[in-house]
Amino acid sequence: MAPDKPNSLITVTLPSAATLDDVMQKLGLSRDEVDTDYGLVDLHNGTYALLVIKAAAERVHGTTDVKGPYANPKIEPFGPPQSGPCQG
Repeated sequence: MAPDKPNSLITVTLPSAATLDDVMQKLGLSRDEVDTDYGLVDLHNGTYALLVIKAAAERVHGTTDVKGPYANPKIEPFGPPQSGPCQG
């Protein structure tokens, strides 16, 4: 994995079922620029999401069928851990 951790979320629209390798080839991305553990997320409308390093997101920004980068904040619990049943 590259020193720059993949943390920029981008989407790409493709005409048919795609693989991560297809998207990487289309956009000229290397494995070091992509979070391969995150993979390629099918958004079920011909659009796919993937995480890339900031430099790669900036490089492909404006490319036809590519949108983003979008924020991808870390999701963490809010407040201290609670014990017992949830109150609603």
